[in-house]
Amino acid sequence: MRLQIVSSKNAASFYVVKSIYENGKRSSKVVEKLGTYADLHKKLNGEDPVEWANKYVEELNKKEKEEKREVLVKYSPTKLIKKDEQRSFKGGYLFLQKIYHELGIHKICKKISQRYKFDFDLDSILSRLIYGRVIFPSSKLATNKLSKKFIEQPNFNLHQIYRALVYLAKETDFIQSSLYENSLKVSKRNTGILYYDCTNYFFEIEQEDGLKQYGIAKDHKPNPIVQMGLFMDGDGIPLAFSINRGNMNEQLTLKPLEKKILSDFELSKFIVCTDAGLASEANRKFNDKDGRAFITTQSIKKLKKHLKEWALATDGWRLSGSEKTYDISKLDEMIDKADDAVKAKIRAKVFYKERWIKENGFEQKLIVTYSIKYRDYQRKIRNSQIERAQKTIDTNPTKLKKCRQNDYKRFIHKTNCTPDGEVAANEIYRIDTALIQKEEVFDGFYGVCTNLEDDATEIIKVNHRRWEIEECFRIMKNEFKARPVHLSNDDRIEAHFITCFISLIIYRLLEKRLKEEFTCHEIISELREMDFKEIKGEGYEPLYTRTDFTDALHEAFGFRTDYQIVTTTMMKKIFKSTKS
Repeated sequence: MRLQIVSSKNAASFYVVKSIYENGKRSSKVVEKLGTYADLHKKLNGEDPVEWANKYVEELNKKEKEEKREVLVKYSPTKLIKKDEQRSFKGGYLFLQKIYHELGIHKICKKISQRYKFDFDLDSILSRLIYGRVIFPSSKLATNKLSKKFIEQPNFNLHQIYRALVYLAKETDFIQSSLYENSLKVSKRNTGILYYDCTNYFFEIEQEDGLKQYGIAKDHKPNPIVQMGLFMDGDGIPLAFSINRGNMNEQLTLKPLEKKILSDFELSKFIVCTDAGLASEANRKFNDKDGRAFITTQSIKKLKKHLKEWALATDGWRLSGSEKTYDISKLDEMIDKADDAVKAKIRAKVFYKERWIKENGFEQKLIVTYSIKYRDYQRKIRNSQIERAQKTIDTNPTKLKKCRQNDYKRFIHKTNCTPDGEVAANEIYRIDTALIQKEEVFDGFYGVCTNLEDDATEIIKVNHRRWEIEECFRIMKNEFKARPVHLSNDDRIEAHFITCFISLIIYRLLEKRLKEEFTCHEIISELREMDFKEIKGEGYEPLYTRTDFTDALHEAFGFRTDYQIVTTTMMKKIFKSTKS
């Protein structure tokens, strides 16, 4: 800032001005009007106005350097705002940018750029695709427009985004292995336990082609799909993924991706935890060698007769840390006699039994658990389905068609005979009580198979965390809006999912940094609301509400954006901090 004295015929006016740059052009801005020479001379009781003004400007510069100068902004109710001038900017991406650079993704982009020698900025494109996917999930066209609302402006065009997708697809394996290596510098990775699961994503088209094939869709959409296989580490951070044809048997997707982890990630000894649908005998045997192990859920219904009888028998059950055995058929009687505090404890206990089984020369341990709480949960769900089934019978039986395995309609039995055995004039619908009784037998039971000799309760704990990989899929589908996919070429489809995968890693690390104290909805919605108004030549005024979340966010990342004004100098320091 400097002093400017403007002389006219009648007076000399004193101004504090500073140089600002807009669109690369230098101009001056009046920071404060100090008054005329005569007014200042009178006010200062004879002190030289020029000497005083120079000292005042010097003090302002000192305060600005120390970031203590108060900013005065003047508005006029008679002046229109400039046409086509952007005044509001998004700033929530800055916290994602910090993790993005800590993971060295900008360096990965640089290596890919050097390999192919293209002329666009891959780092700028990929970072904006990721920030947009987390905060404002939308199409590539919309993301291109959105990136211009970030405080730091992009330096690419829409056609360059689509060109970049081709190279991202080619380098999917390199990106994943590099990400894992770089992540070890950011956070300790629990690779002793790996969780694997599959899901699929649908396309709003009808024609099969390439990866897009008709298959069994998780969300029952009658559209072509692609499959995603995902490995997650023991702390809930995604590790690796693959995209496969929609009509591929998901049991066949595990080994190829696991082999990539063994070779590219240089991991060798770990436990693979899956659900029953992915636990083919071939997959179990694959992880029963070279120091690897498996834990997988086991359907009690599908056990052989003698094992099913053993699993459902009421005697021989134990609790962790005790050799005493229990008869679970007496638990309800114990609950009836107990007070409320004891009732809650009994309901929360998980009983278990275990035995080694050998089939086709392959030995594994079968662990079965039983919980009153889980039993009551299953019954609550079933009773709700039975109510829906009865309502359908009473109000709209024409709605009944072929039902899915866990559909409430499975409880509806259709017959052409009356209770007396005579042929009915119309079809008769009733609740299938026999099926209900058959299902109730398995309420509260849960099975797990493993080749580990570890304590059963520890194995149960490991298996329990499988819900986190299901949550990863839910976040990608619902929060990141990874479906439906609006791309057609296979390479662009793979690139779409690599951006979703990286976004998920960054989001999970953000959760960890916030000590998992906030929900996914809270995190994303509040990042989305972090808008700033630019005050030309001064800085940025936060327009969002300061909350417990924003306080935790700033504390976790070591910089603040919630001052009454974030000066241009402060914002430059934040940019530097997020890219270090």
